Amino acid sequence: MDNFLAHILVVDDDDGIRDLVKKYLNENNFLVTTSNSAENASEKIKIVKFDIIVLDIMMPGKNGLEFIEEHKSTINTPIILLTAKGDADERVAGLEIGADDYLPKPFEPKELVLRIKNILNKTKTIEQKRIVEFSNIKIDLNKLLIHKESEEFKINNTEKIILERMINNPGKTFSREDIGKLINIDKERSVDVIITRLRKKIELDPKNPKFLQTLRGSGYVLWIE
Repeated sequence: MDNFLAHILVVDDDDGIRDLVKKYLNENNFLVTTSNSAENASEKIKIVKFDIIVLDIMMPGKNGLEFIEEHKSTINTPIILLTAKGDADERVAGLEIGADDYLPKPFEPKELVLRIKNILNKTKTIEQKRIVEFSNIKIDLNKLLIHKESEEFKINNTEKIILERMINNPGKTFSREDIGKLINIDKERSVDVIITRLRKKIELDPKNPKFLQTLRGSGYVLWIE
């Protein structure tokens, strides 16, 4: 990866488009992985963290909009939609549910590269927070530690994933389902247990949480600002 500008996932059921886009992006110093369906792409994003997803809307089975809807709460990867030329409704729908840009077919590969570079330049300016301090508490995701007054607690990988998403989305409410998708757990009770464990590490009074709060009927939110 050190020699590449970014790792791109290209999702399209058209073999010709996938091959063309991969060839052109490779020539422009991008690492490319391809998928021929939204279902296959869903499996790949579980394993690899991509820098950008180039996603066709119209595909057999699950379409591109359904892919975004399914994963919008669990990934923050920028998405460029490939849309049918002249179909404004698709483009608007895609942008409304979380896509970052769109490109109508047929398109010039050079324009796709320019759009990818534009998004990369924007995302580089937004550094993910890895260390935060509030009250007498310090969360260090790099060292997987929480310092609370004179105590120190280790963070496991599951807790790290939840905290990383919450820290970088301050004030956002995460439902139990959202958190379950993040850590591949489908039992809401298990999510509650993990949150309770995190509160013991973060809160000065875990039974009356000030920072990692429950919003009744909605989910959990981390207030650190």
